[in-house]
Amino acid sequence: MLIDTHCHLNFPDKFPDVAATVEQAKLNGVDKLIVVGCDTQSSRRAVELADQFDSIFAVVGWHPTYTKDFTQESLGEIQELLDHPKVVAIGEIGLDFHWDYATPEQQRVALDAQLDLADRSGLPVVFHARDAYPQLLDILEARPILPYLFHCFAGDSVDAQRALNLGSMFGVDGPISYKNAGSLREVIQSLPKDRIVIETDSPYLTPEPHRGKPNQPAHVKFVNEALAKTLQIPVVECARMTTENAERFFRLN
Repeated sequence: MLIDTHCHLNFPDKFPDVAATVEQAKLNGVDKLIVVGCDTQSSRRAVELADQFDSIFAVVGWHPTYTKDFTQESLGEIQELLDHPKVVAIGEIGLDFHWDYATPEQQRVALDAQLDLADRSGLPVVFHARDAYPQLLDILEARPILPYLFHCFAGDSVDAQRALNLGSMFGVDGPISYKNAGSLREVIQSLPKDRIVIETDSPYLTPEPHRGKPNQPAHVKFVNEALAKTLQIPVVECARMTTENAERFFRLN
């Protein structure tokens, strides 16, 4: 059994037939899927899919590159979604200094508001960070510690250790299978095995051998195989380990 801990089946243009995608995932051993919001609309869609499919759970929040349009009303709408029994975390929130769709100031306002909401709700938090790990970690180190998951972790060894000191989990995606990802594999090898989960970020970050094509949750098995090779453990053991880690973090049991 595998769990895809991060996918975007809530993007209708990318996944027009969610039922077929879920069935294909099931045929490839993917028992649960975590669908992650990027703004209010996509968060609502994630919750709708969780209602429709037993295997789907939702994460709701505002992605940093969307936060140009974030308002206090947006925060209230996300807060309302937290009452749904299949909402398992707040996310994906964070900082992204690679793109300039939202200013650093706009991103920080949304990040602080959603971290405060997570603190009040007691829910885990899923982070997006790109070219911003030191800055995001500075913020988190000054706050009360919550259950954190760094989605698609791509930081260096210093970033990893700082995140570990916060008790964080780490999401591993398709890039671990890429030939030029040696430094990433070294960082992943250094992590405690009980801190690692696998994800696809579908439709993005497609793993080998399907790189260059749209990603889907069924491909999380290739992420699992690449992670098992990196950690030098059997594929079955890697699946068991990452599934247990995901169930613990998202409180799926």
